[in-house]
Amino acid sequence: MNLQTPLIIVNFKTYLESTGKKAVELAKQAEKAAKETGANIVVVPQFVDIVTIAEAVEIPVFAQHIDPIKPGNCTGHVLAESVKEAGAVGTLINHSERQLKLSEIDSIISLAREKGLVSCVCANNPSVSAAIAAMHPDITSVEPPELIGTGISVSKAKPEIVTDTVKLVQRVDPKMTILCGAGISQAEDVSIALKLGTCGVLVASGIVKAKDPYSVLRAFADAAKQ
Repeated sequence: MNLQTPLIIVNFKTYLESTGKKAVELAKQAEKAAKETGANIVVVPQFVDIVTIAEAVEIPVFAQHIDPIKPGNCTGHVLAESVKEAGAVGTLINHSERQLKLSEIDSIISLAREKGLVSCVCANNPSVSAAIAAMHPDITSVEPPELIGTGISVSKAKPEIVTDTVKLVQRVDPKMTILCGAGISQAEDVSIALKLGTCGVLVASGIVKAKDPYSVLRAFADAAKQ
């Protein structure tokens, strides 16, 4: 599946505000903002909510993780086939809250490609982003861990991380879709991220924990389409 850019990926994490019925409602708000603006929004719910959300909305749904395993005796792991059958069209890989070894990342990217899932790999700095780009995932997203959940956006606080990532990744793979995340909480953060050369943002608490998630989603979508 080829996703159009600019792209807004909304990671639901495990917040209560994005669990169960609230997750479905949040996904519907994301879909509304996407349809009203023509923006490309992806939602990333918890595993148990993928089926319900994929049936409730038409926008793309990602899993938060998959494991580098094949069907069989892997109790407690996440199978690529299971998230795809549930309705996911892609997956996050190596989020800072679910970090992996480079060998595991490489295996999961290959597995996602084999199963027809979009791979979005997170990295904490430009050099790691470049190393990951050599594995040719569909998307890389640079996210300095120290800014995640702070409301202080990487695009404002550390723009050099974004520009350095864009420069290094494009040397390896000029066609790579590059996102940035960490602290993205205002529409201006999205606009700046795009001006710095990215193809969009990966966001979580800035939307999920907002008092009015739809208004923030709409503002982000408007900023992405400018």
